[in-house]
Amino acid sequence: MISYKTAINKLKKFHLSTKSETILSRDSLYRICSENIYSKSNYPNSDNTALDGFAINSFETKYASNANKIKLKILKTVAAGDNPKIKKITKRTCIEVMTGAVIKKPFNTIIPYEKSKVIRIKNSNYLVVNKKINKFNNFRFAGSDYKRGQVVIKKGHIIKPSDILILKTLGIKNIKVKKKLNIIIFATGNEISNQEKITNWKVRNSNGSYIKSFSKILPLKIIEKSILRDNDEKKFLNEVYKNIKSKTDIIITIGAVSAGKYDYVPRIINKFKGKGFFKGVKIRPGKPILFSKLKSNTAFFGLPGNPVSTAACFRFFVLPYVFRSIGYLGNSPIKAKLKNKFEKKKEFTRFAKGKITVSNRGNLEFEVLKGQESFRLKPLSKSNAWGQFNSGQVRFKKGALIDCYTTFGINFL
Repeated sequence: MISYKTAINKLKKFHLSTKSETILSRDSLYRICSENIYSKSNYPNSDNTALDGFAINSFETKYASNANKIKLKILKTVAAGDNPKIKKITKRTCIEVMTGAVIKKPFNTIIPYEKSKVIRIKNSNYLVVNKKINKFNNFRFAGSDYKRGQVVIKKGHIIKPSDILILKTLGIKNIKVKKKLNIIIFATGNEISNQEKITNWKVRNSNGSYIKSFSKILPLKIIEKSILRDNDEKKFLNEVYKNIKSKTDIIITIGAVSAGKYDYVPRIINKFKGKGFFKGVKIRPGKPILFSKLKSNTAFFGLPGNPVSTAACFRFFVLPYVFRSIGYLGNSPIKAKLKNKFEKKKEFTRFAKGKITVSNRGNLEFEVLKGQESFRLKPLSKSNAWGQFNSGQVRFKKGALIDCYTTFGINFL
């Protein structure tokens, strides 16, 4: 067996090369940017008001006081979306403005409604000011959020709903993203069943559905194929050949990778003499994990069949491989303090199901949940992260700083 660090280095060396495509920004949710995206304009694109009130020229209030009240004639009302142009602006004038209305010179500050006094003289309305008003009160400056030419989204970023809001606001219609990876999954074993009602010697086919669900939040096209039975060696071999020919990016099997009589996956994969091959890694759960880069465009992962082992190996082998292949840069660990002590075997890297929470002092904390066995699903359902406990150490004290990873691969913290 090799160490987890050695296995990850092999995955990095033999990752896939993926191409890019141009798509509509509105359709880009959870896609990976292939290049930096720049703003085509300033945002806001003009100076405008942050609230309802009156836009005035602050210089005209320089000597205003209770004894020297200034009267500013209200020329017109300008709302958001109105043309702000005024044919002639004379001294001692102002305009009534609604939130978002564009402000042009000589007006340079806003008095809100609640601090305003308006009087009527003859047929005109006047704003009365009895003190000096500073420039740029309640002002939104052009380009104060985004400037023309500024990087909006960086290469390697995964597009989130808030990013689509920004892209649409800035008028960025098309963006270049990495193409989705095509993944094929095979569950294995006579015990696996797709039936709703099963006997107590059968197991429902759930691991593939778990992996397939990641296609909703990551740029993956995942197809689950028919179950490979214990005597399906020839069928599996033909399936591998077929998917290499059809340029499937990643083939995944679940089960049949250990040392049992019907664990034929390693024997078949060895026939392809792929690059970066490894079988067995010093980790828990998921020790029998298998990898091989079969051809330039196709990689293979053999995952163990216990549910939590499948989940851990998909998270810590398949997803890092996917992220490197599509250039996603957000798979960095979250540092958190250990909330309860933890022990493991020294030579193994251990992935523990747990919860990240925020303490009363504002620190991130990670709690290792009870029930870490690879068949226990309840702790996995209650967890929001995996804690990684590296090899070379047996005991981890409460308060120790460890690396944590979200269960689904995207860091929203």
